[in-house]
Amino acid sequence: MKIWCCYLCFTREEDDIEEVGEEDKGEVMGDDVFGDKDNLEGRLRNEDPEMLGFAEKPNEQLRLFEDAVVAMRDGAAHWEGAARDGALFSSFRISRHSEGEASSASDGAAGAKSGVEDRDRDSYNKRFKVQSDFHEYNFSTAVTSKAGSSAISAERDYQISQGSSFSSKNQMFYHTVTMADGGDKNASKSRDGKDDEGDESGRLETEYLEVRMDLTDDLLHMVFSFLDHINLCQAARVCRQWREASAHEDFWRCLNFEDRNISIEQFEDMCRRYPNATEVNISGAPAIHLLVMKTVSSLRNLEVLTLGRGQLGDIFFHALADCYLLKRLNINDATLGNGIQEILINHDSLYHLQLTKCRVMRVSIRCPQLETMSLKRSNMAQAVLNCPLLRELDIGSCHKLSDAAIRSAAISCPQLESVDMSNCSCVSDETLREIALTCTNLHFLDASYCPNISLESVRLPMLTVLKLHSCEGITSASMAAISHSYMLEVLELDNCSLLTSVSLYLPHLQNIRLVHCRKFADLNLWSIMLSSIMVSNCPALHRITITSNSLQKLALQKQESLTTLALQCQTLQEVDLTDCESLTNSICDVFSDGGGCPMLKSLVLDNCESLTAVRFCSASLSSLSLVGCRAITALELACPYLEQVFLDGCDHLERASFCPVGLQSLNLGICPKLNALSIDAPCMALLELKGCGVLSETSINCPLLMSLDASFCSQLKDDCLSATSTSCPLIESLILMSCPSIGSVGLHSLSCLPHLTVLDLSYTFLLNLQPVFESCFQLKVLKLQACKYLDDSSLEPLYKEGALPALQELDLSYGTLCQSAIEELLAFCTHLTHESFHPASSTLLPFVIAKPFTISKFEGS
Repeated sequence: MKIWCCYLCFTREEDDIEEVGEEDKGEVMGDDVFGDKDNLEGRLRNEDPEMLGFAEKPNEQLRLFEDAVVAMRDGAAHWEGAARDGALFSSFRISRHSEGEASSASDGAAGAKSGVEDRDRDSYNKRFKVQSDFHEYNFSTAVTSKAGSSAISAERDYQISQGSSFSSKNQMFYHTVTMADGGDKNASKSRDGKDDEGDESGRLETEYLEVRMDLTDDLLHMVFSFLDHINLCQAARVCRQWREASAHEDFWRCLNFEDRNISIEQFEDMCRRYPNATEVNISGAPAIHLLVMKTVSSLRNLEVLTLGRGQLGDIFFHALADCYLLKRLNINDATLGNGIQEILINHDSLYHLQLTKCRVMRVSIRCPQLETMSLKRSNMAQAVLNCPLLRELDIGSCHKLSDAAIRSAAISCPQLESVDMSNCSCVSDETLREIALTCTNLHFLDASYCPNISLESVRLPMLTVLKLHSCEGITSASMAAISHSYMLEVLELDNCSLLTSVSLYLPHLQNIRLVHCRKFADLNLWSIMLSSIMVSNCPALHRITITSNSLQKLALQKQESLTTLALQCQTLQEVDLTDCESLTNSICDVFSDGGGCPMLKSLVLDNCESLTAVRFCSASLSSLSLVGCRAITALELACPYLEQVFLDGCDHLERASFCPVGLQSLNLGICPKLNALSIDAPCMALLELKGCGVLSETSINCPLLMSLDASFCSQLKDDCLSATSTSCPLIESLILMSCPSIGSVGLHSLSCLPHLTVLDLSYTFLLNLQPVFESCFQLKVLKLQACKYLDDSSLEPLYKEGALPALQELDLSYGTLCQSAIEELLAFCTHLTHESFHPASSTLLPFVIAKPFTISKFEGS
């Protein structure tokens, strides 16, 4: 069989639709392209035959054209079938600019068309547009005989010139189709209307067709599934297709009219449109009683119903049973019935019920499938429950419920696992005992703000979470009862004002809170699973003993009376004891090796003002903060992995030893009373001792030290400098400003510093610089400010003997050199780039400016 290709182009008079009303806009979008959103033939029927170039026999020619379009849409299979059935097309030529003769079509074409009309079209998913970027197209069909020994090839040329290219915003899929015709490439295109026969053995011509498809409704459905209702409504205004896609019931399963001013008629219309809606929220809507009755009568597939801020009559709760698929009912801040009558809630499939802040005298609930129920903050005097599968019950802040009513409601649900009765001031130990005996699977209990309970006679062995905030009856005797809850994981005892001590052996305890317990003095915990402890604002607390294999962080801030801390926590890594003013030096043993915290990395002891001598020997400690510990006079750290230490405010520190430590930098200039220092830091590169005016004994072993600032260390002597130079050979910058005890012996030791490039000897009592010239060959910066004992000959080696050949900067400010010495220095030391002099004669100014080097500072009168 030969081939069959068609090039189609549909001309659109305007690219964009002008703004019209919603109804007109829908009609325009529906009829604009094909007349029918799925019917390509409809578009062709709407065209003027002469516009398509059918001058003669327009109806027959148009029918043939439509048949070709239908066949192309159905694919090659239809073409083959049409050929086998003898559907032969005659050759014809169409031109917008010239008229031609057209042949009649064969009977097979009509049969093909009728077959196409009977096929099942998926009009919901497909809207094709066929388009090319050219203005003239050829349509060729292969005509095949049914007998089949030879094929009669007829070529029909359709030249359709379009005024403007057609482009749709919804065109998204692009597909290139290759087709070939069986006619001769140079087939005659006569304008006399006669058919030209092609040679069967001629060359096949391959042509490309670009097919563009609109956004299918399936794709729109997927895109619109990410939109909320407001955006869906906006999308519906774009076109008819989008309006129909956005109105799909899948997007309107949940009807949310919360706080919406919706009328009864509007709500009825929505219920008619979407009868399969499964979730409705009309909380805060006007006439809520009428709306909810319309809901239960119209939406039989309802699964979730949310109501609130209105009055719900007794008739609603009777009609509720008709919503047999209802799973969740949420009512908030509503008056049930007339507020004084009993309300019966009877439903066989409901599994979640929430009645919060509701006003009702008595409620009776019979829901055999109910699993979770909340009556929180509801104003009711009695609740009768017949819910054998209920697992979670929340009656928090139900102040009018009596102790007996709570007991009756709870014990009627033997499968309870969670009970919240916080702020129920009537609850007693008797009720808790009954619940413990009946609800053997109880795991969660919140009895906060229940002043009448003490738990002394209550046993809850399966309990995992216990919250007892502000329970005035909880005392140290209550801890014995709590110890029987051996599965307990979370315990909260905040604001238990009568609690004085806690001693618990709970292997599964993970979290404990003790906040604002004014009389609480002693804590003793043993739990291998303990991972979090919060103790705060317990002013009487003085002793803590904790044993745990899981605790990683311990914060005990502002425990002013804490004096004793014993820890056996193998995984503890962070401890914060800020403002624990009563801690003594014994705390150091707790956090040293062998003290029970072998993995401790960070320790904060800020403002622990009772510490006087701190000694830590830890193989794991990496950060230590002693900020504000003003009473410390001695510090000894043997922590090889210590990387950070903070000593701000340690004003009275006299002796310090860092041997060994992993510090890379250390600033001890904030310790003005330091007189003895020992450092063994293999990684230290920066050491600052500026202001340690009484420092006289030093031992610094830092092989990687590159910068040492010992300014104002007036007691530092030559032997200390010599020892430091020997043990720290990589020093590049050495600041000895105002170190009057340094002499020639110490300066000669600088020969051990081959990398020394910066030397500051300002404000010293040096008499000559010969030791510097002989020892510091790589020196680049030399500062000699206010060295008043240096005479004119002290600098002669610089410009007469070529000493310090690498020197670039020389500072002689506030010195006593005469004018002639300075002139000679400037004349011969051409390698200097920066100089500072003071005082200087004004006669030097022209000479200095003429020098080729740069003057960084020139001070003079």
